[in-house]
Amino acid sequence: MKKDVLYVRMFGHFEMEWNEKKLLNGAKSRESQFALLMQMILHHRKEGVSKDQLKLAIFEERELENDNHALRSVMYNARRKLLQEGLPDLVYFVRKGDRYFWNEEIPVWEDACEMERLQEEARKAVRAEQKLAAYVDACHLYRGEFLETQSGTIWVAKESRRYHSMFCSCMENAVELLRADKDFMQMEELGILASKVDPLADWESVTMEALVSSGRHMEARKLYNDTQEMYFSEQGLRPSHRLYELMQNLGAQIEHDYAVLDDIQKHLSMEDEDKNGGYLCTVTDYKGNPMKDGAKLDELSQRLGDAICHSVRRSDAINRYGKGQYLVLLVNTTRENCSVVQRRINHNFIVGRQRTGVQYHVNSVICTLDQERVIMGKGEN
Repeated sequence: MKKDVLYVRMFGHFEMEWNEKKLLNGAKSRESQFALLMQMILHHRKEGVSKDQLKLAIFEERELENDNHALRSVMYNARRKLLQEGLPDLVYFVRKGDRYFWNEEIPVWEDACEMERLQEEARKAVRAEQKLAAYVDACHLYRGEFLETQSGTIWVAKESRRYHSMFCSCMENAVELLRADKDFMQMEELGILASKVDPLADWESVTMEALVSSGRHMEARKLYNDTQEMYFSEQGLRPSHRLYELMQNLGAQIEHDYAVLDDIQKHLSMEDEDKNGGYLCTVTDYKGNPMKDGAKLDELSQRLGDAICHSVRRSDAINRYGKGQYLVLLVNTTRENCSVVQRRINHNFIVGRQRTGVQYHVNSVICTLDQERVIMGKGEN
């Protein structure tokens, strides 16, 4: 960071830093009148902000006896605070007509503004590597929604949508260039980053594509199952068609007896309507990855089958589906009851300091009567 530059972060939590010193501490300070004033003035420092816009941003719809006096008071207190934090003794909020501007004598670096600059730089770049570098840098600046704690404010919500769209565009362009270069390592890293800062937006498909393309089959399977569980738990949805297509492509590349839940669900939907649901139980190694073959797997599979038999009701059905996999059809089962069954199976299967475990995959099977008959749970040991 350069000296005597005010660094401002608008993505995720609002932050300001001057000469390696943070100007806001804690969640309350980020929502104070000082913070609200600085957010608007700094983000609109080039075009300025009208007095009415500032009043609305700081005081919202509250009725004040003298809102002009209240605004001057907020600005006065803000100036005192900035002086105390070591900024030069200047007029920070410059008035021109009916608009207020940030004093240009104090340089500002803002992540949102920098992201726009990098996107434009990428668009104008002639060489592919220059485009890629600018797009990737732009993606790394996005740490979450624009001023996420202020999302209910009209001007913030508008900018939040604009920057999210910008982030998606930069991601898509970067992935396209990485795909062309077959740079699957950086593609995986970018997919993981996007999934963290923009959750439940299908960025897992980028990571999945990188894993499948680089032949990391076990990791790809685990990512798919984990993503499927997360989407169902958070939103009651299944992963995107793109993610499922990648999983099917993976299945075509390698020969294995391991099945993923969506394929099992297809088979279930064509069978007897009266079957009410299930748990997909898979033997895993000490890293949590499904075991593939070997005498150890055969022995553990048998023990898992016995554990399941002693953990479910007589009305439930059990079927060995693949290597180290069992499909347990549960009748009239709630999601809460699934976790109870899971604990029973673990208790009956895990012995001493056994490092292997069981992975439980989640999904919902919809029968032809449009009734949701199946709820599954997931857990690992």
